[in-house]
Amino acid sequence: MTSDTTLAAALAAGPVVLDGGMSNQLESAGHDLSDELWSARLLAERPEAITEAHLAYFEAGADVAITSSYQATFEGFAKRGIDQGRAAELIALSVELAREAARQAQAQAKGVTRPLWIAASVGPYGAMLADGSEYRGRYGLSVAELEAFHRPRLEVLSGARPDVLALETVPDADEALALVRAVRGLGVPAWLSYTVDGDRTRAGQPLEEAFAVAAEAAEIVAVGVNCCAPGDVDGAVEIAARVTGKPVVVYPNSGEAWDAEARSWKGRSSFTPEEVAGWRASGARLIGGCCRVGPEAIAGIAGVLSGAE
Repeated sequence: MTSDTTLAAALAAGPVVLDGGMSNQLESAGHDLSDELWSARLLAERPEAITEAHLAYFEAGADVAITSSYQATFEGFAKRGIDQGRAAELIALSVELAREAARQAQAQAKGVTRPLWIAASVGPYGAMLADGSEYRGRYGLSVAELEAFHRPRLEVLSGARPDVLALETVPDADEALALVRAVRGLGVPAWLSYTVDGDRTRAGQPLEEAFAVAAEAAEIVAVGVNCCAPGDVDGAVEIAARVTGKPVVVYPNSGEAWDAEARSWKGRSSFTPEEVAGWRASGARLIGGCCRVGPEAIAGIAGVLSGAE
């Protein structure tokens, strides 16, 4: 661990700043992420680039680094000719690269002195398909089949001892149920974060029902939303807090829209760090950004939250 203070204890004391988008930070450094493995490809080809991206967010004020394992699956690596043993090494490496960034941040002259944590990213089944399915859900698989898909890499990630598992960009309450079941007995807490459209999951379920999936799960220490429009956050925070009584996690996109066919972002950024004061007041405790939200915005969030405590 990067801190002697648990993340759960920190949440009880005040807001915690998450990082921003991994892919946009890597792209801004000149890396091509156009293939199906997305940022996970660099685990094998340029791992130092991932550490540098994490470090940029820690230096900007993030307290939590979300690993580059969102699209890192055994199935996805197999399509690239990477066998199961090597895939497991790369998935675990994602945690170590984030931990190394934390070490560097804290070791530098006049370095970071606050506690830092590592969240191991677990993307949805649709992320492995690389066709935008994570924004639709309803893959035609049963809850048991989805649990069987997720459990092996959850075991690898938990074995790397992150501080928390980030079950993120989940489009469907059925997949959320599979993930809640899959994390049982791993010994690592998790947060569950949906991608939403208004007051419903991307698959169309009311958020009251979706958040209820995690309400009684002791392993789930926070619930919320990510990879959504900033305007969808306010209502989701209120519902998540009311339904579960757990700390709420929010990290929306910049406001631009992902075009899966063109594999590019369209539209304008509408994300402003000042919005986080309202999210904080409504019950959000882990706050950051997702796609297209970079270190400058995270620095703004950290500044706003430091004045809200």
